[in-house]
Amino acid sequence: MQVISPIVFRRKNLLFALLALCALFVIATLVLVAAGLQDQIGHADVALVLGTKVNADGTPSACLRARLDRTLELYRDGDFPMIIVSGGRQGPEEAAVMRDYLIAHGVPPKALITDNSGINTFTSAFDTLLITRKLKFGSVFVISQYFHIPRARLALERFGISRIYSAHASIFELRDLYSCPRELAAYVSYYFRSYDVAKTAAK
Repeated sequence: MQVISPIVFRRKNLLFALLALCALFVIATLVLVAAGLQDQIGHADVALVLGTKVNADGTPSACLRARLDRTLELYRDGDFPMIIVSGGRQGPEEAAVMRDYLIAHGVPPKALITDNSGINTFTSAFDTLLITRKLKFGSVFVISQYFHIPRARLALERFGISRIYSAHASIFELRDLYSCPRELAAYVSYYFRSYDVAKTAAK
């Protein structure tokens, strides 16, 4: 009868635990991706299109253009009458580039609300809450890339916006293989963070 030493036994248990954690991580990432790919279309009071990289020449990057083009498609379908362009990670010009792109493609300036302080998903969601309260909007339609949609919806929900619709931009890139697992970690972080409106406003 072969006797397994305690050291070998512990190593096997550790390996099994690591494999189980890896499998859990992969499954959770796939669930997040599947949720982001499942659009939830409906008529909302306002859309929130989340910003991302702007090119050095001042034009939207491929990812940002895809988000804006999806927004245009939904706007023309009548899914919302107003659009919040939210972006500030690269400075005030990020939201301005988004605004100018939509205007150049037929959206009237009066239908656009520019949020220059949306430096991340959390601040964009908070700013959207303030806008919906001020304008008495009851629903929001969020547009971003598929892997980003679940976290954006989570932030809006935690800030108290109950009616949320969503759609993903039609773009898939090789770097998504990195972005999707990273987004899972970000989602977990957002799940456990505070969404106290008064404290957020005071910052």
